[in-house]
Amino acid sequence: MTWAVFRSINPSTLDLSSALRSTRSPLVSAGFGCATLAGVSFFRMSSRSPPFASLSVSTTPDKKEVVSTEKAPAALGPYSQAIKANNLVFLSGVLGLIPETGKFVSDSVEDQTEQVLKNMGEILKASGADYSSVVKTTIMLADLGDFKKVNEIYAKYFPAPSPARSTYQVAALPLNAKIEIECIATL
Repeated sequence: MTWAVFRSINPSTLDLSSALRSTRSPLVSAGFGCATLAGVSFFRMSSRSPPFASLSVSTTPDKKEVVSTEKAPAALGPYSQAIKANNLVFLSGVLGLIPETGKFVSDSVEDQTEQVLKNMGEILKASGADYSSVVKTTIMLADLGDFKKVNEIYAKYFPAPSPARSTYQVAALPLNAKIEIECIATL
């Protein structure tokens, strides 16, 4: 397979000399229609298409950074409040806990939703983002019958254009919460 991939690339259309010069020991791996040589990717669409190669060389290693704030509840297990990676922030599921006590603000879904969104705001702020940076949320509800109540509160924090969103009823949430929300934001 590797030979077929390399044979299909027209060498006169692709100058790899500068990319390969910086590599001390070229590594070659191949898969169906794809090969990688020392961080340089080649891709061929099909045997009928004209020779085509895509060159991409990463100049910075992937890096992730933990986001943590005492203004939001601590993680309940071996996970982070959020992680920053590649100009994105990934917030773990947030509950309606009061950060200072670790207890729910109340048993009502409305109060828990409000507290969840306040907690999310603090984590977003600690990461350098805010509500307007959020591109995707996932809401998990103990009772999908609370959908309308949650939407009314959610809309105050995410006016148009609202982020993409998924909402699910789940069998159970940590600490018997009524709601949990996670999100992804841009930096």
